[in-house]
Amino acid sequence: MIDPRLDKSIGAASPKSQSVEKTPGPTGLRLSPPDRLLTTSSPKPQISDNKHVLTEDIVHREVTPDQKLLSRRLLTKTNRMPRWAERLFPANVAHSVYILEDSIVDPQNQTMTTFTWNINHARLMVVEERCVYCVNPDNSGWTEIRREAWVSSSLFGVSRAVQEFGLARFKSNVTKTMKGFEYILAKLQGEAPSKTLVETAKEAKEKAKETALAATEKAKDLANKAATKQQQQQLV
Repeated sequence: MIDPRLDKSIGAASPKSQSVEKTPGPTGLRLSPPDRLLTTSSPKPQISDNKHVLTEDIVHREVTPDQKLLSRRLLTKTNRMPRWAERLFPANVAHSVYILEDSIVDPQNQTMTTFTWNINHARLMVVEERCVYCVNPDNSGWTEIRREAWVSSSLFGVSRAVQEFGLARFKSNVTKTMKGFEYILAKLQGEAPSKTLVETAKEAKEKAKETALAATEKAKDLANKAATKQQQQQLV
């Protein structure tokens, strides 16, 4: 039931496609004990904390004989496509994405591994993300986050443009995700998010908008160049 790529490096297991791009995400240090983070089952922001999450359902959960908790969640999120790609999909599905998230919580070793990927819009773009949460070797009171992402596209002629857009969006989403961690951990500890955190989140949101806009413009340029090249080849 749980994706086998969750428990191994998925570099060799990424789906074969016309174009694949891998990017390492930032390694984060969390000022929170690992055991407290593991009690959340999933560190991602919940529906009440994230307006972009429309639905969230746990479709599978089990405890293994070696006391590991395996879970699979199905989420629906708002994730608007770039305007130049919206015409490829019906209006009712162009603004939402369905995501599967598999996770393994290992309380004995104080680690949690998550693997997420989208199950619709796969022809346009597939984004896979693998995160490992573990004890920081230099400070046992900190949680270290190791994050990787794989972006692939099978659209002939514009796959590079799609990848550029996907990578930029992933990087901007990482910043917002880290702020979500801060919010959730503060709630678990019975603390209100600090004013500084709220201000930082607003700044991150503005920066994410700027990054997404720049990525969209770059993707448009690459798509236009690809279209021009195809037209020239047809005329020859």
